[in-house]
Amino acid sequence: MASIEIKSFLIFLSYLAVPSCFSYKVRYDNYKLFRVTPSSPQAVEALREFEQADSPEYNFWSATGPVGKPVEIMVSPNKVSELQHIAESMGMPSKVMADNVQERIDAEERPRTRNGFGWTRYNTLDEINNWLRSLPKLYPSAVSLIELNGTYEGRTILGVKVSYGTSKRKKSVFVESNIHAREWISSATTTYILNQLLTSTNSSLRKLAEDHIWYFFPVFNPDGFEYSHTTDRMWRKTRVPHNILCTGADPNRNWDNFWNVSGGSSDSPCSELYRGPKPFSEPCTKTLSEFIKTVGSELVAYISFHSFSQVLLIPYGHTFEHLDNYDRIYYIGLKAADALFERYGTLYKVGLINDVMYKATGVSADWVKGVFKTPIVLTYELRDTGVYGFQLPPELIIPTCEETLDSFVVIFEEYYKTIKA
Repeated sequence: MASIEIKSFLIFLSYLAVPSCFSYKVRYDNYKLFRVTPSSPQAVEALREFEQADSPEYNFWSATGPVGKPVEIMVSPNKVSELQHIAESMGMPSKVMADNVQERIDAEERPRTRNGFGWTRYNTLDEINNWLRSLPKLYPSAVSLIELNGTYEGRTILGVKVSYGTSKRKKSVFVESNIHAREWISSATTTYILNQLLTSTNSSLRKLAEDHIWYFFPVFNPDGFEYSHTTDRMWRKTRVPHNILCTGADPNRNWDNFWNVSGGSSDSPCSELYRGPKPFSEPCTKTLSEFIKTVGSELVAYISFHSFSQVLLIPYGHTFEHLDNYDRIYYIGLKAADALFERYGTLYKVGLINDVMYKATGVSADWVKGVFKTPIVLTYELRDTGVYGFQLPPELIIPTCEETLDSFVVIFEEYYKTIKA
């Protein structure tokens, strides 16, 4: 049996060991979330071997980075002792961040309000889409609906264009979120920002809103997002079947920018970081890239929202070099981080993804930067730093949105200051 067949067979056996994967709704009863910090190159390599094994019993919530960077791993009950033994034998500090992941999933559930939409709980795909569809009726002179047909399961990718007035000198801004299905706080934040741009009377927000043309796509990966609500809260990828065992590719490793670079993605269909069989193999990334091409030359900014880590990331993910206008954007990022801190004391780091997180290739923001040389390209990794991870409690949605909006405004204010200087 060839090595790849052996690996696939072992993965298949590991899935059989997790009965919940075959139930209607996946449960994570007594799964623990660990934070493990590799303290040596040998420890980093050990963690990477576990990560590359693609076992559903070890779900890496953050990719393994350099020595000293914590890694969050969700571990099945029957593998807890194994991970603890490995951490101890390798001299890696470890800490249980969540004793029972399912309890946190249950705590995310909030009663539905009559109008079906808001920011006191996490919204479903239908609720987000219905709200987007309502905006052109509420703001007919400013908002138009964008409907893109292009997911594997036949869903429409919805976005809106916001434009006040007819000035052709306006620059465009593209905002996207939930390319990774389980990162629910990302679409909560982008819909909040969109709503504020439409409704706020604050003078800084009104100027920001009216000086630009806006493209908002709150759910980049509708199939995966829907699946994370209905079936598996921890689902990250698309829903395209790539072999008989594993479904989906990572839609933020599927863009045609350093797509097939070792270390920044995976060639294993069972990996959370699987890049797909070719660039834009996933219908949602192909569809959205084709749309972005129609507006790319107009863009002054492309802002991507993810969670978690509390960092502002600057292209590119394949290198440690400071390319394009890195120094200017780094300065702007520091000002934005100051704004993020001011309201609630939330600390953000700023820098290249390879510096502050890990190597990542084939990502959407890097593709936009590489193809269109867009002046402002930033990726938010929102709250938190691993205490809650992807399960940020609903009561923290609005504080996260508020501080993020503060920084969002500062990004543009500082950019135009540097242009005039």
